[in-house]
Amino acid sequence: MRFAAVVVFACSLLLVGCGGGGGLPTSTQPEPPAGSLEALWKAPGEDVAVVPGASDFAPGTSRYTFLVVDGRGKPAERPTARVWLARGLKQAPFEQTTARLENVGVPGGYTADVTQLYVATLDLPKPGRYWLLAEPVGGRKIQAIGTVDVKAKPAAPAVGDRAFASQTPTLATAGGNLKLLTTRAPPDTELLRDSVAGSLAAHVPFVVAFATPKFCTSRTCGPVVDVVDAVRRRLTGTGVRFIHVEIYERNDPANGFNRWVREWKLPTEPWVFLVGSDGRIKARFEGAVSVRELEAAVRATLLRKS
Repeated sequence: MRFAAVVVFACSLLLVGCGGGGGLPTSTQPEPPAGSLEALWKAPGEDVAVVPGASDFAPGTSRYTFLVVDGRGKPAERPTARVWLARGLKQAPFEQTTARLENVGVPGGYTADVTQLYVATLDLPKPGRYWLLAEPVGGRKIQAIGTVDVKAKPAAPAVGDRAFASQTPTLATAGGNLKLLTTRAPPDTELLRDSVAGSLAAHVPFVVAFATPKFCTSRTCGPVVDVVDAVRRRLTGTGVRFIHVEIYERNDPANGFNRWVREWKLPTEPWVFLVGSDGRIKARFEGAVSVRELEAAVRATLLRKS
């Protein structure tokens, strides 16, 4: 079926595969229950599946990223999308919010297959499976359904956790050999001067990105490093450090994840963490992130005056 091929293609563009949703739901009932999420989904318009960009969720407020791809393989790129959340397909939504389309690249930086992504803030009250419906606003009506699986605890470090004091490599420890430190071309030299452990010891706030520009199959890792570097340039002189850590042993995917990824218990990549001068994580971003989002988060959490 063409839709299945479209979803597989779209999933290859993002960090996270489409596992967990089980494809488009079907119903033996002639009419879905009135007021249910399924009834909203079955309203006139094209019915497709959400293509998620993140997967590591725990109870609380979470950033949820996604694409809506139509049957022709074209992602919806309207400024906003309405989002509903329910505990079951046949249950009424308990939350409605608006997702914003974010630019997740940098002009002149790495070319990405996905340049824009919807971002929504979800309130997930407890562990379990939730059903989500997204409808881009304006134009030809299209409705995307998907699931969000919430665990009791996230796999990656959560906001409030202490950052791991990882002795990540730097220009000094690598003897200036940039090939050992980064796969970005040209090298992101300014992101390779400080280590995570050194920044924690100095009680300096920092942003650390775990990403591989060259080998990320979703083509979002390169832009992530570009985004981090763009925010660094905007915030020069603020005292916040910006760090890039590659994810593969000896920068070769055949060798698997390196010890720093394992230390941070990262289930996917890329990841960006904001760490305060107290050594605790203030914000985290799984997958692609925009310059606007990251700069706003740094200003709100690392530059906020007490």
